Amino acid sequence: MSGLDTQQWFTEVFEPSGSAFGLAITAKLDEVQSPFQHIEIFDTTHFGKLMVIDGCTMVSTRENFLYHEMMSHPALFTHPNPKNVVIIGGGDCGTLREVLKHPGVATVHQIDIDEQVTRMAEKYFPELCVSNHDPRATILFDDGIKFMREAAPESIDVVIVDSTDPVGPGEGLFNRAFYQSCLNALRPGGILVQQSESPLIHLQLLTDMRQAMLDAGFAALQTLNFPQMIYPSGWWTCTLARKGEAFTGFREADAAAANLNTDYYNVDIHKAAMALPNFVQKAFAEQK
Repeated sequence: MSGLDTQQWFTEVFEPSGSAFGLAITAKLDEVQSPFQHIEIFDTTHFGKLMVIDGCTMVSTRENFLYHEMMSHPALFTHPNPKNVVIIGGGDCGTLREVLKHPGVATVHQIDIDEQVTRMAEKYFPELCVSNHDPRATILFDDGIKFMREAAPESIDVVIVDSTDPVGPGEGLFNRAFYQSCLNALRPGGILVQQSESPLIHLQLLTDMRQAMLDAGFAALQTLNFPQMIYPSGWWTCTLARKGEAFTGFREADAAAANLNTDYYNVDIHKAAMALPNFVQKAFAEQK
């Protein structure tokens, strides 16, 4: 539930946790009903532009770097030599921009089912779309589940699932069948990374998702946490799943030497993101 009240605030109410988040807005700039979801764009007083999908805050000008950088750089610096990357979802193109900051990446395929998200991003968040015409990038508007199911075996190094919550178009991206498709498409040592919601208010979803990854055959998991102000609780995670190998750290020297022009990600942030609180460690230890 959400709405625009008479005080000119956009408020997203998250009923399951009895909490809400709001931003002061000055105007509604645009809205469109795509075949898949309702997309709105607002101008805010302090956070620049705001994209809302089906009443849920998705991205703002001011803070989107937190999410996009953590969805991309940790996985790419954990893989020994990522060449071929697939992004499922990611229609605002911010994750694509971050992935293409890595000169060693040869190809990136981004598959989002809803073209309208990208068209809105191009218009209102052009800074996120600066790499859309990079010759290494292929942007497709199609079913990401189908794309992964039909991907050639052992053809991909990193799969990034930059999805909405597990409802509506994103629902099929949080289950064992999808993870098995990703596992088959990844090369040995390949990494799947998925946004995995808030450890504070979505812990059961997070543990269920990790269990589905293990059941699908992934050898090792690593959940990283980071701040994300405009999402429920303000605390978010992404989870990495590795094919056939344990996690043994990341390419720290390469990350330190890289000139990626990031606002959040660096070597120390990467290390800190791997530290999990006791209640999360306990929940993970209870898994098979």
